[in-house]
Amino acid sequence: MNEKYDVIIVGAGPSGVFTAYELIQLGLNKEKKILLIEQGKSVKKRYCPVEKTGKCVKCKPYCSITSGFSGAGAFSDGKLTLPNKNDDHIEVGGSLQEYLGVETTKELMFYADEIYLKFGADTKVEGLENLDKIKEIADRAKENGVLLCNCPIRHLGTEKSHELYGKIEDYLLENNIEIMFETNVKDLIIENNIVKGVTIEKSGHSEEGQNLYTDKVVLGIGRKGAKWLAEMCSKHNIENSAGVVDIGVRYELPDEVMKDVNKYMYEGKFVGYLPPYNDKVRTFCQNPSGFVANEVYDNNLTLVNGHSYKDKKSTNTNLALLASHHFNNPFKEPIKYGMNIAENANQLGKGNVLVQRLGDILEGKRTWQEELENNSVVPTLKTAIAGDITYAIGYRTMVDILEFIKAMDKVIPGFAHPDNLLYAAEIKFYSNQLVIDNDFKTSVEGLYSIGDGGGLTRGLIMASASGVQMARVLKETF
Repeated sequence: MNEKYDVIIVGAGPSGVFTAYELIQLGLNKEKKILLIEQGKSVKKRYCPVEKTGKCVKCKPYCSITSGFSGAGAFSDGKLTLPNKNDDHIEVGGSLQEYLGVETTKELMFYADEIYLKFGADTKVEGLENLDKIKEIADRAKENGVLLCNCPIRHLGTEKSHELYGKIEDYLLENNIEIMFETNVKDLIIENNIVKGVTIEKSGHSEEGQNLYTDKVVLGIGRKGAKWLAEMCSKHNIENSAGVVDIGVRYELPDEVMKDVNKYMYEGKFVGYLPPYNDKVRTFCQNPSGFVANEVYDNNLTLVNGHSYKDKKSTNTNLALLASHHFNNPFKEPIKYGMNIAENANQLGKGNVLVQRLGDILEGKRTWQEELENNSVVPTLKTAIAGDITYAIGYRTMVDILEFIKAMDKVIPGFAHPDNLLYAAEIKFYSNQLVIDNDFKTSVEGLYSIGDGGGLTRGLIMASASGVQMARVLKETF
């Protein structure tokens, strides 16, 4: 049976979820038929079996870490990066402010933060105290060519995020939002450059799809859906551009080394543009006393990420080190480039994440398992395979990362200790930038794009804020 909806939202990550939430606040759930489609499971059924099995079993049809209600970000560490109230700019989180202006974007982010608090987020915000200590770190960083972006952080925690999003999921269902779980959007229905609906199928099944009709489709996909979105853009001539691809590693070192940053900021966001290439290199998703983790994408592509729990603790801090690269002439497929790197790393690790000691990289040798077992920094990702990540990651990217580590060692002594660990690969698939206007309209009439996958945002709070604004835009179209 072919059904008709007033709005179809593709993706139940933060942007899609908050679009649905705000539509309820605007009263549209009472008079409009609203559908939220998610290829993964309910947040209450999302579970990674690695703790019981001791290895990644490549869950089918989709990895519960990357897919499901609340998206990949909430399953990792659950941090809300807030703007500073008195700043006239927004340092991190994406480019929403370029469309809506800084003040409006900040208002939306704080509004989204209040929603998280309503559903049980921790009231504590990190980075608002000990400003003199933070300034000391920032000054030291600046002396060594690195910028510290001090942003307030509200840490949800991986396990607490599940509880919080479970409540939001219940709220949506109780308020007339229809949710189709384990459902894949096979295609967009576009005629004469006007959206008419979507074609769906059961996740993991190749079958003749069912058509669902609407004149308003919101693409709220995350990084997991970036490759699919690129395919849709090519097939339906949706205007887009090749954006920046972030390629790097997950770096693990002792809590003791990071103690000041962990204590005063919880997460330090450091950025450098260092010679010889002057590429942007940044830290991302820092997890004090955290755990390195797998995340599996399409075709069993295994990448690395980090978790940070409220109650469960390790003695290590992990964070991403990412180098930004922009390809535009003649090559314009950064997602394929990133996937190729990940595939090479996977082949070297027989489908697993690779790990290598920093000291071994600097000495030009691989890391062996027995060396890893005697290393002072004990890896928290037990399934990682000791090897040589430089076979997979390109020379320029490795130079960027190593130069950044050396600079950071002058800011945080011990950051470049030879026993610190690099896991490969960590890649952020939000490099397909859709061309949208200030109302998030794409070049196809009735088709909108928000969130990480379309290149608008990079993180939970700004993705959530984009969803709130999307709902308000939709209200004006009825």
